[in-house]
Amino acid sequence: MGELYKLKHITDEQLDAAVRDYLNDPTPGMRLIAEGVALDVAAVVLAHPYVRDVLARENAPEAQRCVAVRTAILLD
Repeated sequence: MGELYKLKHITDEQLDAAVRDYLNDPTPGMRLIAEGVALDVAAVVLAHPYVRDVLARENAPEAQRCVAVRTAILLD
């Protein structure tokens, strides 16, 4: 996803929407990120121990949770 983001095939708004969508409903399954671009965000999150740790913390600030999920998506 990071390469698609660099090439501007995915916008900041689309990425932010994908993060919010996942945080509001973390069920597994493919999610449309942009036209022609889909990703199982839950699978990406599971692949990153740090992100799992952040999301498991009850006291993790919302901004930290968002950045963790966004980073996981971009690293995929």
